[in-house]
Amino acid sequence: MAFRRKRVDRDNHERWLISYADFITLLFAFFVVMYAISSVNENKYKTFGISLGSAFGTNTPKPTDSSLIRLNEQELYFKSIIDRRNARLAEQQRKQNERMQNLVGKLNQVMDVLVKNGQVTVSQTSRGVMLDINASALFAQGEAALAIAAQNTLSEVAKVLVDGDQPIEVEGYTDNVPISTAIYPSNWELSSARASSVVRLFINQGVEAKRLTAVGAADNNPVLSNDTPEGRARNRRVTITVLSPELEKLSMPLTGNESATSGVSSETAPVAQ
Repeated sequence: MAFRRKRVDRDNHERWLISYADFITLLFAFFVVMYAISSVNENKYKTFGISLGSAFGTNTPKPTDSSLIRLNEQELYFKSIIDRRNARLAEQQRKQNERMQNLVGKLNQVMDVLVKNGQVTVSQTSRGVMLDINASALFAQGEAALAIAAQNTLSEVAKVLVDGDQPIEVEGYTDNVPISTAIYPSNWELSSARASSVVRLFINQGVEAKRLTAVGAADNNPVLSNDTPEGRARNRRVTITVLSPELEKLSMPLTGNESATSGVSSETAPVAQ
């Protein structure tokens, strides 16, 4: 008696491609729609809705001339707010630059002798006004106590800075020659003590303590190579930086006559060895 062989059903391992293709198609359509609506204003969005309604046979109201006029008025209103804020920021930037340039002129005047001797440089950078003083004009070798002549000079600098409100950073630097004394075990202590000496003098001359910061940087950030005596002498210095005030942030809420009217969000409109 012959036996009929059972037919063996084989799984179709390609069926996942159908679901995968459907998923990819839907995903593509989703991103197309998201891209389309992400870059349109309200007027274009309404036009897009009307087009969809027409395509699917639904009754969608068409935008009226009055609604288009309102949209244009709102756009002009926001543009005027942005233009006024940009103008105010530009004026603020101009006044700030003028103030910092005046500060450079005053510091050059009070440090005139040392500037001519090459012991002091005054410059304006992106951070503010920088007064770079060679350590030999302020301290004895390996010391952090200000010399009498240096105290008189820095007192004149303090008179220029006392009426301002910008933060002031005082940084002490040394060369890379090690120092090891009972008072200064390393260049870190020496550079910090020198910066603190300048800060103490400024405070005694009336500069607000909350504006001042003392930083010891040792032999970091040399301006010249430490391979020569001239380079090491140039690297031993104290740098006083009067920081530029930050401009008004664009994200600040509107104030005064720039506050938004009803229906318009106001949020729409950073060693001396």
